[in-house]
Amino acid sequence: MADVHVLEVRGLRAGVAGKEILRGIDLTVRSGEVHAVMGPNGSGKSTLAHVLMGRPGYEVLAGSVTLDGVDVLGLTPWQRAQAGLFLALQYPTEVPGVSLRALLEAAVAAGGGATDGVAAAIEAEAQRLALDPRLLTRPVNVDLSGGEKKKNETLQLGVLRPAIAVLDELDSGLDVDALRSAARRVEAATEEIGLGVLAITHYSRLLHELRADRVHVLAKGTIVRSGGPDLATELDEKGYVGLLGPDLAGEEAAAETGGHARPEIDDPFGGPGGDPFADPFAGR
Repeated sequence: MADVHVLEVRGLRAGVAGKEILRGIDLTVRSGEVHAVMGPNGSGKSTLAHVLMGRPGYEVLAGSVTLDGVDVLGLTPWQRAQAGLFLALQYPTEVPGVSLRALLEAAVAAGGGATDGVAAAIEAEAQRLALDPRLLTRPVNVDLSGGEKKKNETLQLGVLRPAIAVLDELDSGLDVDALRSAARRVEAATEEIGLGVLAITHYSRLLHELRADRVHVLAKGTIVRSGGPDLATELDEKGYVGLLGPDLAGEEAAAETGGHARPEIDDPFGGPGGDPFADPFAGR
């Protein structure tokens, strides 16, 4: 039987560039559970992913995040990954010169695992995801379509077998078939290895394929509604304004960046087409 893991977020407050975005988040995600976090633009969804994985530039103001009782906030991003956290990026980064096999073998070796089975695991995951095997020899995410990049992220999840996966808008940029492949692979992992999932999404279409145990609605930096899968259905029917009212559902597209357009920092490692190693806040 797989080990039981627990990600606990308590009273989490965080901000960026002097602006508070998360205003007290409480969540508990256990092995085998799927929790969906939904919300309008600017509600803090991507900020939650950034803070959980330790993106530089974000300041934790209060609260705690633990994984199996270990203080996650005191760890570097790579240490959080080694502890069992995995982030599927909203905008997967291209890594020229580094093959997928080299990347995953390095990750497995860093965790003390044997690398002799990585190549076979990559091939098996590609087959499960219907990912063209010819793409596996390319540098990570280079010259891949948006859907292929998301499948590539899901493939990495399958090989690395983390305890908890944070999916930052896995459904964005995917057609119906690609979404079904990726979502069903994630759902299978909840059953096969007891993967816990925190799925961050703007729309409920992801949840048509990845069944959620709990749905949380985030607005203005706090969780304002929680419930079962029916809450996503209610949201589909009413929309954010109908469910939350205009005050909570109002457009706040620039809130997460203190007045700058959100796409500049949505990618935890640089944004679409950006330098993954650049300081995203330089000059702001």
